[in-house]
Amino acid sequence: MVRSAVSQLPTTQSSKFSCPFPIDHYPTVRLEHGEGGKLMRQLIEQMFLPAFTLPGQRSPTLHDSTEIVVPCPKLAFSTNSYMMRPFFFPGGNIGGISVYSTINNLGMSGARPLYLTTGFLIEEGFSTKTLWRIVQSMRQASLQSRVQIVAGDTRVVPKGTIDGIIINTSGVGAIEHNLLISPLSVRPGDIILVNSDIGRHGIAMIAQEAGREWGGTIASDSAPFASLILHLLKSRVEIHCLRDITRGGLASALNAIAQMGKLTIQIAENSIPLHKDVREVSKSWGIDPLYGDSAGCFLAIIPPSSVKLALEILRTQNPRACAIGTIVGRSDRATGLIQLQDTKGQRFLENKR
Repeated sequence: MVRSAVSQLPTTQSSKFSCPFPIDHYPTVRLEHGEGGKLMRQLIEQMFLPAFTLPGQRSPTLHDSTEIVVPCPKLAFSTNSYMMRPFFFPGGNIGGISVYSTINNLGMSGARPLYLTTGFLIEEGFSTKTLWRIVQSMRQASLQSRVQIVAGDTRVVPKGTIDGIIINTSGVGAIEHNLLISPLSVRPGDIILVNSDIGRHGIAMIAQEAGREWGGTIASDSAPFASLILHLLKSRVEIHCLRDITRGGLASALNAIAQMGKLTIQIAENSIPLHKDVREVSKSWGIDPLYGDSAGCFLAIIPPSSVKLALEILRTQNPRACAIGTIVGRSDRATGLIQLQDTKGQRFLENKR
């Protein structure tokens, strides 16, 4: 049972603490850790509960459901599952990104994130030290984001069934505004903004997994940004549509909006912010950065009257926030139309996924 208010959570990250679970005695996860008996209870009580019970929060009871306080009648829900290699990469890891991504998805409705649940599917033989590092990262991410992890589930599967670990996070947030933030709210003349440079997460993962050397290190942009959306809303920025730039990158996000709203969108390619290392590696490896995954980047579609204020707010967190395009009008094509313009002319941006 969880009754503590989210607003009472600390805003700063706490220092790491020692794992109460006997890692030296159980260096790897056993099938018994997921079978509902003594070992499973030990794993939950000595690893997950200490990590996910934040300062000022009463530890949840080991029950089939948990009780939460809902501060308003209008809610946003989101769920995501994560399986990736490597588990740890420059700028982040599977634990942190599993928390941030669901929080960010709630932010795309303009919601204030409140609670998360998490589920672990763990391969038999998985290192308990690695599991603890992942759990610690989830704790730090929830502290930073002021969100409580209030319920969870653990399953252990036979070795070879999955590749290490799969994490699911689901979240609920409070919608405290009256806007309809959707592609259906987009109007001709609206301006498209991005809050950051794009494509860093995808390039970081490719470089780390492939072990390719190019003379530097690109860090993922994994970060929470729901609070930034709330700042825009509280400042009375009129937001018509939001979209996080995750799988499939900026190109896929734009195509999804164009298709749902049957829109023609014009993008100035030279205005799209790219980290110099992302630009260099993309060119060297033959990768189109417009399709590269981001983990801390979103686009916002707003009327021209809100652009100045919105950019002032976005640039308090990242000076590379900028306008990249315009909603030209409605499209006769069922998939919508993305016109990408640069100094060499115009081409069309297709959805490759």
